[in-house]
Amino acid sequence: MPENKLKPDQWINAYGDALYSYTLARINDTGIAEDLVQETFLSAWKARDSYKGEASEKSWLFTICKNKIIDHYRKKARDIVQPMAETSATDQFFDSEEHWTVEDKPTDWAMDYASKMDNKEFYKILNGCKKKLQEIQQAVFSMKYMEDLDAAEICKALGITSSNYWVLIHRAKLQLRTCLEKNWINLK
Repeated sequence: MPENKLKPDQWINAYGDALYSYTLARINDTGIAEDLVQETFLSAWKARDSYKGEASEKSWLFTICKNKIIDHYRKKARDIVQPMAETSATDQFFDSEEHWTVEDKPTDWAMDYASKMDNKEFYKILNGCKKKLQEIQQAVFSMKYMEDLDAAEICKALGITSSNYWVLIHRAKLQLRTCLEKNWINLK
């Protein structure tokens, strides 16, 4: 018998909101986030007899949810992987020698990172900025910085090359930086 006993009748009340928030931060689509949380509960219900109790119920559910998110990206990869254009809007940041242009050189974000109100506001704006990324860029960014997967895992899951991965992550970071500076940093 598992040391940590499952309580499926309490899952929605105990973990529903947390799983939804976790998923929404990574997917940026309320409908898909809701579906993935439902799929998490359904998969957990189906696998309840194989639960060994080695992890807490909460950790077990979050692991299932994380895998559902990765599966979502994997299934979408065929649709969202687009050939990268030779040039991009982000290429304007660099000169012919691949150095930052004077006007686009990163600035120091002098701010108090500990302020809770700023953090809440920051994440709201970050999510808005992430929605402006191409879907494949959102997937790569979320898998790298929110799911903490390494480049090889991301490339395998999405079926992309290493060089394509680096272009996608680089452009996503540049676009996020520009959006954050426009909508948050320079408004302070």
